[in-house]
Amino acid sequence: MTQKFDIIIIGGGNAGFGVSAVAHDAGKSIAFIEERDFGGTCPNRGCTPKKVLVAAAHALHEIETANAHCIEVGKPKLDWSALIRREKAMIDFIPDAMGDLAAKRGTVFRGRGAFTGPNSVEVNGQELTADSIVIATGSRPRQLPIPGAEYMITSDEVLSDENQPKEVVFIGGGVIAMEFSHVYARAGTKVTILEAMPQLLPRMDVDTVNVIKAESERLGIVIHTGVKVEEITKDGETLSVKYSINDQDHVVAVDRIVNGAGRIANTDGLNLDVAGIEHDGIAIKVDEIMRSVSNPSIWVAGDALVNTPQLSPVATHEGRLIGKAIVSGSGQSADFSGLPSCVYTVPAISTVGLTEAEAHSKGIDFRVSKNDMTGWFSGKSYAESAAWAKVLIDNETDQFLGAHMVGHQGEDLIHLFAMAMQHKITAAEFQASHFAFPTFSSDAKNLF
Repeated sequence: MTQKFDIIIIGGGNAGFGVSAVAHDAGKSIAFIEERDFGGTCPNRGCTPKKVLVAAAHALHEIETANAHCIEVGKPKLDWSALIRREKAMIDFIPDAMGDLAAKRGTVFRGRGAFTGPNSVEVNGQELTADSIVIATGSRPRQLPIPGAEYMITSDEVLSDENQPKEVVFIGGGVIAMEFSHVYARAGTKVTILEAMPQLLPRMDVDTVNVIKAESERLGIVIHTGVKVEEITKDGETLSVKYSINDQDHVVAVDRIVNGAGRIANTDGLNLDVAGIEHDGIAIKVDEIMRSVSNPSIWVAGDALVNTPQLSPVATHEGRLIGKAIVSGSGQSADFSGLPSCVYTVPAISTVGLTEAEAHSKGIDFRVSKNDMTGWFSGKSYAESAAWAKVLIDNETDQFLGAHMVGHQGEDLIHLFAMAMQHKITAAEFQASHFAFPTFSSDAKNLF
């Protein structure tokens, strides 16, 4: 028997809940399809549990700097197994709580959904139909075409493994690799990062990346770029990675090899062709309001999209926009030009807006201010090992084009620049604002 709904949401993460929040308030009937944990990657296998480990790394960093504050401490010892159990205990309520919320907003179906037609989906033998169907299936780790790739683990396993490795290799130098490498290194694990591109974090500002690269190497992390990984082999409990740099072969033997090559849209097995959905095998082609260009009944939000940032707030915002479009009949494009984001190394990278290279490519007349704040009073007071910022300002409008920071509580300061960009506050107006002194925020006025 076929069940009819106003909206089918495939995926129970932030994007799906963004859609359901709007649609439920409008009285729409909703079918939720989720094959794993409600809440999706971020709270269960991503941002939230990761920050528990990052917080421990921050504590180790504070202990490292204790001597600068005239405090004598012994060498710390991290109980990795206990830390993983703490992380799991802090998030174990999330799937049930989110599942309960989904059940309040609609009818829940457990399993992998797949299209059977332009407006129909099958899950566990039950066919569902709806006028609108939202693909909010999130992302999955990018598979690498490397012989022996089956020996790699993903960030999921890193967050679950109670046995701290002695040595680990990250294949790929993206966000996952950088964040977990700083946790591992501060916990005493020897870390190597192998990145195929000439630069770590290839999409980020090159100067910013160079600062965090130097700090990472200070921690003992070995970083190689321009790498070609040839194969992975296993001998007993030892894993070996064979790689080459400039045609010179190298081998590193470790306990763990982590896929740090990022994530891609999780659209496998949806039978997109059956629904008349245009795609390239992974990416679904959508218009400016996130609607399928070939099937107007289909919408895509969150990490299942490939042209917007893979960030939890982005997924929620996109979901809400789609919910409003379905309810009202008229869509709205998302604007992420002033979206702040962070890479939670220790210290963190914080960024918003254009990189310097992007600003040049657009032909904008702008000025750049760079500051190393380790010698500033605030930087010295907190014994910051890395404190750096770059600010880009449009010469014609005096508005901020971008800001990029390492350390110096940039995770919070970046929002000042994001707000200024979103509300078109000029650099002069920013500098005329009042901030409590002495604070890191008060330093923000002196960064340009």
